[in-house]
Amino acid sequence: MTSNNAYQTAVIGGGLAGLTLAIQLQREGISTVLFEKETYPFHKVCGEYISMESRPFLESLGVPLSGLNLPVIHALHITSPNGTLLKHTLQQGGFGISRFTLDNMLFEVAKKCGVTVYENCKVNGVLKEENGYSIQTSRGTFSAQVACGSWGKRSNLDVKLNRRFIHPVNRKLTNYIAVKYHVEADLPDDLIELHNFGNGYCGISKIDNGKYCLCYLTVAQNLKSAGGDIKKMEEMFLHKNPYLEKYFTTFKSLYHEPLVISQISFEKKSLVENGVFMLGDSAGLITPLCGNGMSMAMHASKLLAAELVLFFDGKRSLALTEVNYHAAWEQQFKKRLKAGRLLQRLFGHAATTNVFIALMKRFPSLVNKLVQRTHGEPF
Repeated sequence: MTSNNAYQTAVIGGGLAGLTLAIQLQREGISTVLFEKETYPFHKVCGEYISMESRPFLESLGVPLSGLNLPVIHALHITSPNGTLLKHTLQQGGFGISRFTLDNMLFEVAKKCGVTVYENCKVNGVLKEENGYSIQTSRGTFSAQVACGSWGKRSNLDVKLNRRFIHPVNRKLTNYIAVKYHVEADLPDDLIELHNFGNGYCGISKIDNGKYCLCYLTVAQNLKSAGGDIKKMEEMFLHKNPYLEKYFTTFKSLYHEPLVISQISFEKKSLVENGVFMLGDSAGLITPLCGNGMSMAMHASKLLAAELVLFFDGKRSLALTEVNYHAAWEQQFKKRLKAGRLLQRLFGHAATTNVFIALMKRFPSLVNKLVQRTHGEPF
């Protein structure tokens, strides 16, 4: 940091995308400041299953995954609202780790390599100026040549930037809530389950320290129908699936209250807004049932870091950097997001989901194709 709080890059949001981007840039000698509104470590609403495609990348950053004895997941069970069970083997598979653990480990790596991190720091505005950006925060005003947005699914900054998805045409893709618990359970270490119910689905899999992450997505209307009572909503809708009824009545929650987020949108988002580079959920949110959002966030950071290194080396203009990042992002993720939106329409409605899962049981090759369509190769 210089005396006038000036940096080459400012990263707003310290989740997976923001932290991994900041680490890569700082290691290339690009001065980087990161702003996070929370204080590490903290919990986030997330399924906490990570595709194996991102494991080499995390280890290359210095995250000691091999020493954590994390559960490796290769088995998938899917149930329909009526209880029909589909079993499938995941070719690539994944591993389980809580965001409480992983984000904090990346935070420590970031500090160690020289990233300036401001915790408990809210960003109130990002103003474009002649030679970069003015970042207005609760900890003062900072300047940066490049600004990157990794603040997650929805933020007050989206509103201030007047981003298009804030004013959606298709409200069906925006009115979702997500709820997460950590629980004690007795399930196989190598298994991830996806249980469907009326207008939603719930995933459960093992994470670090012997815990299980149980996280579900549903429409906001379900909560409204239950008078805003989460427990009542679970009894009214989730318990209709016999597997979920058993889990919610027998598994011990490790939270006093579940974590809840609302106003989740699966609308298309712009990758660059008023010159601010977007990545992670700020750039596009894949439906949770695909189990690949965290890997996509980290992969996007690698794509953007490569372009920004060329810019700061004087080999690319900022305009060309935007064009190239957009092209690289679209090539990697456009088809995945499209497939995710299609799957979102097939799951959730009881009759449609019952038929679709029965069909997938007859054609296991279809399951493989759907998984491949929403995942990528190691990066």
